[in-house]
Amino acid sequence: MSQFKIGRLLAPDLVRPLSKTVYPTTTTIVPLWTRLFSQSSPAGDGWNPPQHPSAQQNGAPPAQTWHRLVKSVMGGALAGRSATSNLAEDVTGTLPIEEEEDSHEPYHFHIYSHKHNTHITLTKPNRDAILSLSCGNIGFKKSGRKHYDSAYQLGAYFIDKMHQKGLVKKINKLEVVLRGFGAGREAVVKVLMGNEGKLLRGKIVRVSDSTRLKFGGTRSKRKRRLG
Repeated sequence: MSQFKIGRLLAPDLVRPLSKTVYPTTTTIVPLWTRLFSQSSPAGDGWNPPQHPSAQQNGAPPAQTWHRLVKSVMGGALAGRSATSNLAEDVTGTLPIEEEEDSHEPYHFHIYSHKHNTHITLTKPNRDAILSLSCGNIGFKKSGRKHYDSAYQLGAYFIDKMHQKGLVKKINKLEVVLRGFGAGREAVVKVLMGNEGKLLRGKIVRVSDSTRLKFGGTRSKRKRRLG
């Protein structure tokens, strides 16, 4: 075969643009979504999208059925979106806005217990002291202040004093702050868990431990040597 004939056979493929799609001249296929969402030709009741001849031969549904199906799907999606937005607005409008629990500082019930005595102090949210008592204030002297029984009586007396001053009704939230590991630590907690503290237990929102930890510290005493 001569070069002239080979060039004539390859010319149409070389001249034709590779980025364009050539459709048959008899039938034009227009995508359905371009006609539905184009402003120039909105989807109306009398518009029927053109179909390819092969689609009708294969038993595809007619154009009116496609139009009804797309219209129903789009209408349901829009209706669901509006219903969801209305429901969200109704819910946000009707639900009350709850205040945060930690927005206000509670009152503080400090229990400081060491090996010689027990101190109980009630403070305001701004840390100002309202009432402060120790075992020495209720009649215990010297070594009698360090025992479990003296701390228990101190806790019962302190809560009774709070009732007399009307502080129990005034307090909405209470934080129990423990410090030290003396015998009075467990004794005052027993008072709060018993019958004396039944009006305060429901108001306790937090229990914390503020026992101080020793890092280095002062020099210990010299050990005693005998003999």
